[in-house]
Amino acid sequence: MSAELETFLLRLRSEPAVLVTVEKTRGSVPRETGAWMAVFSEAMDGAIGTIGGGHLEWDAMRQAREALARRGLAGGAWEQSVTLGPRLGQCCGGALVLRFEPVNASHTGPLRERLREGHSPLALFGGGHVGRALVHALAPLPFDVTWIDSRDEVFPEHLPAHVRAEHSDPVHVAVRDLAAGSAVLIMSFSHAEDLDIVAACLQRQRVQRDLGFVGLIGSRTKWATFRHRLEQRGFGADELARITCPIGLPGITGKEPAVIAASVVAQLLLEGSSPPHGD
Repeated sequence: MSAELETFLLRLRSEPAVLVTVEKTRGSVPRETGAWMAVFSEAMDGAIGTIGGGHLEWDAMRQAREALARRGLAGGAWEQSVTLGPRLGQCCGGALVLRFEPVNASHTGPLRERLREGHSPLALFGGGHVGRALVHALAPLPFDVTWIDSRDEVFPEHLPAHVRAEHSDPVHVAVRDLAAGSAVLIMSFSHAEDLDIVAACLQRQRVQRDLGFVGLIGSRTKWATFRHRLEQRGFGADELARITCPIGLPGITGKEPAVIAASVVAQLLLEGSSPPHGD
């Protein structure tokens, strides 16, 4: 669960809000269907999330706060059709439907499940500097992260809400239990562990074909060595083509963990619309 969603649900335990959701869209609009914003009564720091900014968002916040002041939770949900154009000072030119839904602490369970529907599972193998930077970079994004390492003591004491730490020794065994559709990032402290994890991913793809992006940190030289060893284990060229190494966007050459993390996260977002490899 993203940090933003967790912040919303925690605050909802102590005060009511109006949840504003983009229900439908047509044409060019600032946010996609499912985007949401939680509006609380306070004018300062009174909203979490965004439906696109600008006058559209300002007017939605105004309506939500008026509803909270006027009727609290008594009025029920309502919808509003909005055409973006000169009247709103936004030139997107599309149209959308906003749903306004009063919510309180009793709604946290259903909201948690509903707002997590757009999240994607991601398995991160490796608790080193780049792994930690990736966990930080992924915090506001719609990924549910399983963070895996063979060293139990490597994980920080406090983890973001969207992250679940898992100790696995041998580490590659964890591949078997990953959620279907998971993206996989491999960056353990050991090349031997990396190789075993890649092999386990390839074997799962051979049988189940249900993993998404599988990326391995390292150079082209590292991948050439791995490729040869994986061929010796019986994996063919078509199977090996499903592994991305090096990872990150071409042209971003910085070696700092935060730079690598930003590059890899951008690559994941670009790959997000691609389905798992199949026949």
